[in-house]
Amino acid sequence: MTPFLTAYFARIGWQQTTAVDIDTLRGLHLHHNSAIPFENIDVVLPREIQLDDQSLVDKLVTARRGGYCFEQNGLFERVLREVGFTVRSLLGRVVLANPPQMPPRTHRLLLVELNGEQWIADVGFGGQTLTAPIRLLADVEQTTPHGEYRLINDGDDWVLQCRHHQHWQSMYHFDLITQYQTDYVMGNFWSAHWPQSHFRHHLLMCRHLPDGGKLTLTNLHFTHWQEGHIVEQVNLADATALYQVMQERFGLGVDDAKHGFSLVELTAVMAGFDTHPQAGK
Repeated sequence: MTPFLTAYFARIGWQQTTAVDIDTLRGLHLHHNSAIPFENIDVVLPREIQLDDQSLVDKLVTARRGGYCFEQNGLFERVLREVGFTVRSLLGRVVLANPPQMPPRTHRLLLVELNGEQWIADVGFGGQTLTAPIRLLADVEQTTPHGEYRLINDGDDWVLQCRHHQHWQSMYHFDLITQYQTDYVMGNFWSAHWPQSHFRHHLLMCRHLPDGGKLTLTNLHFTHWQEGHIVEQVNLADATALYQVMQERFGLGVDDAKHGFSLVELTAVMAGFDTHPQAGK
């Protein structure tokens, strides 16, 4: 086992053996979702987000931070490859908020080939992200630990949908065209720097729980969901309460010399935000 995998498995609490099979793929997927929170803190601080292998390890593994899709799925792609899976990244166009025109490619997801079948894996779409891989098959409802999903296909175009309040909500469009590191760098830069990007105007976090629940955070609005229902909802009083929740409920590391952040920094950021909850990726 490589030092990278040893450190990563410790980070996500993985103590089982690994094999190139669907059980390992499912297990790693859920463990990753449950341990490494989705978050955009570096965008709002602001700090530049680097996508090279060492930067992803330093931040998400060593510093015990989280990240968004370019980081989460970049790290998970390396994990799967080193375990022995055939995997590559794709790029999608997010339509969750029903944009008036087709948006650019700003979401990174994974295509895994296993025993002659293709699977979609995605540990980086926040509150609606997959928590298990799904087969690349059209018009088939597929169940994950945190909800039901399906894929719609029209020629080269695929659409991932999730079941939301008894209807199907489109999340993103994607195709299977080959992407390159420069494509992820460009999408990452756009997501972090485009003035209208919701990542720039709201602090967002999500952590999925092994029991099917999930924790979400939009600015100062914290929610604990269980089977689609709210079991706890708190409007946090201030940045001090937020800082505590980040560490205690989301397991976020804040003390790393490079990737940590102080209460003073967080307070300054939150002072400039509208703290009313708003849906995000």
